Amino acid sequence: MENKEEILFAWGDNKRYNSQSARLKEEYGGRVQKVSISAGFTCPNRDGSVGVGGCTFCNNESFTPKYTREANNITDQINTGLKFLKKRYKRTAMFVAYFQSYTNTYGTLETIKGIYNEALSHPDINGLVIGTRPDVTTNEQLDYIEELAKDYYIDLEFGIESTNDIVLDAVNRGHNFASSADAIKRASGRGFDVGGHMLFGLPGESRESMLNQVHDINVLPLQTIKFHQLQIVKNTIMAKQYATNPDMFDLFSKDEYINFVIDFMELLRPDITVQRLTSEAPPSIRIAPNWEAGRIGDIQKEIEDRMEQRNTWQGRLYSENK
Repeated sequence: MENKEEILFAWGDNKRYNSQSARLKEEYGGRVQKVSISAGFTCPNRDGSVGVGGCTFCNNESFTPKYTREANNITDQINTGLKFLKKRYKRTAMFVAYFQSYTNTYGTLETIKGIYNEALSHPDINGLVIGTRPDVTTNEQLDYIEELAKDYYIDLEFGIESTNDIVLDAVNRGHNFASSADAIKRASGRGFDVGGHMLFGLPGESRESMLNQVHDINVLPLQTIKFHQLQIVKNTIMAKQYATNPDMFDLFSKDEYINFVIDFMELLRPDITVQRLTSEAPPSIRIAPNWEAGRIGDIQKEIEDRMEQRNTWQGRLYSENK
């Protein structure tokens, strides 16, 4: 019988995909935990700069902790988040501030300096994770973030969502894939992690077209990536579309998604670390799909078990020539 402890993949452990959390744990000597922050930013496709109404799938309540909407300032949000997280994760080596809601480089350099510096001035915060869009991240901002990275852990995450421009236009994304590729290239090589988000299941995508996008991702200088499955949530344009024309959506069943994300990872460049395999909107606002045992940890375990059953791993089918 095969001894699992003898298995060692290219990234140096027995997990069948290159886990970002495992990499950070190894680098910093323990768990690196994000403290979510809502800094009051908006988005250029909400305020009329490039569009109005926002992305058709977006309701920030689906991923933003309640305390970030109740606290008055960044320091209060950090203190509230730490109070909970320190009880839940007692062996955390490092906390980082996670600017998650909306577009967190959408402001003047002086504005973002003030916001980031307030977070970094907290004695328990040792880095930043910055979620943003590629079309509003300037070289001047990247220069500043590069300076921060000399003293702190920094992860700059771009919302790619899809590499299909027709699909991006249909969901009112307000930028094309070329914009994502350009921003990722401009951000790379500056001493901080550069990440991307992919959203699987958008209208107009087939399983085959989504799987083929892995080749667009593999040629980008990304260090890390997140995978999300499309969920229809309340108070979005998609919620209205789903109510009037559900046939325009081909939502994943849980089993379909598990197999798809494994298929995607088989083709994914093995040095790209995976931060997230799935997403979870609160049941109170989620309309569809309704997966049983839908907690993130449960589905992650099912994905890992399925990879073992299939005897596969990230990058198994990867080829630099594709």
